Amino acid sequence: MKNRFILFQIILVSVFIISCKTPFETVRTSNDPVQILAAANQYYEEEDWLKAQGLYEVVIPFYRGKTEAEDLFYKYSYTYYNMNQYIMASHYFNNFTKTFYNSNLKEEMAFMSAYANYKMSPVSKLDQTPTKTAILEMQTFINTYPNSPRVDECNVLIDEMRLKLENKSFEEGKLYFQLGYFQAAMSSFEITLKDFPETKRAKEIRFYILKSSHELAKNSVYEKMKERLEDTIDKCEKFRKKYAKSEYNSEVAVIKKYCSNELKRFVQ
Repeated sequence: MKNRFILFQIILVSVFIISCKTPFETVRTSNDPVQILAAANQYYEEEDWLKAQGLYEVVIPFYRGKTEAEDLFYKYSYTYYNMNQYIMASHYFNNFTKTFYNSNLKEEMAFMSAYANYKMSPVSKLDQTPTKTAILEMQTFINTYPNSPRVDECNVLIDEMRLKLENKSFEEGKLYFQLGYFQAAMSSFEITLKDFPETKRAKEIRFYILKSSHELAKNSVYEKMKERLEDTIDKCEKFRKKYAKSEYNSEVAVIKKYCSNELKRFVQ
């Protein structure tokens, strides 16, 4: 009698659980790909990205190689993007271009793969690997689709991201300078000028290089001081020649005078 009562309770609970299934769960477990895909598309239209994504994942194996696959993977990729899951979004956008290489949507998806990486580009203080990846993808897009209406947007975004890389490079040089690593500061600033020849900070960067050279000379061992003082004087002269009306020239003059006076110690 007791066993019958327990069995009855189990059946009752099971019926209750089944009857309490949400519409989403009912469709998801239906094993009916047509119904699942229709529901996924409905959730997608309603911008319920998580549920749409969950149903697309269930139904993908049923539609590989079929005509519905292109639209399915297109929407599936966007569910990740619309939920700010940019790593996965970029992966699936890029995968779409390789899977559906004759698709009219290929250009859009190639752009979105790059754009998803752009969305991951962090502030200049942080690691800029996503930024570099996005620039590379944007440039690849421009090369692949030179007549695309998206090219102008790509160029704007590339300029924005290159400025971010420039800022990071500049701040690294400043940090070395502030910490007293003057040789490293000079090298870092020189790399900034090489990597970003069109920078609007060229004058400021060259002034930091000059100041780093000065500080390095002042703090050198005797055997290296003469050469470094001469190098600083040379930098002062080149700076004043290049920027005749610079706001830094009074300080440059002070540095040059200091170095010239110190050089007198080495006159035989």
